[in-house]
Amino acid sequence: MTNNDILKRIRYTFDYSDAEMIDLFAMGGAEVTRAQVSDWLKKELDDDYRDLDDRSLATFLNGLIVERRGPRADGMQMTPEDRLNNNIILKKIKIALDLKTDDILALFKSIDKKMGPHELSAFLRNHKQSQYRPFQDQYLRYFLTALQQKYRGKNDRSQD
Repeated sequence: MTNNDILKRIRYTFDYSDAEMIDLFAMGGAEVTRAQVSDWLKKELDDDYRDLDDRSLATFLNGLIVERRGPRADGMQMTPEDRLNNNIILKKIKIALDLKTDDILALFKSIDKKMGPHELSAFLRNHKQSQYRPFQDQYLRYFLTALQQKYRGKNDRSQD
């Protein structure tokens, strides 16, 4: 999956407006314009389409964490990663939505995809551990689809 696809699917799942998308990037520590957001959301064949780099997606996901969970207790801004992989994306969404292992397993089950707790644990481990396994694109697609089914059309955003 491309970073642009992930951004589009998260936007669709939570029905974020352009202004809300800009706010999420700002919460993650980056100032972006409506034109940039629009270009990232365009179809690849569009002349104005622009690739979303890993650091920008990490910034957006950090903003999603801040929006959903609040700022860090120590007041420090999360540093966006320069390189992302599907495992990091899974972890960031897990943190943002305060998902526990059972919640993620239930999401996969809700779309008739099997995943065991040990398999999920391998995806959430540090990449230096021997039990670590890469979270493949297909799993990320399933995960985002399950999130979409659960959250689409529901205004469950934190109300402070």
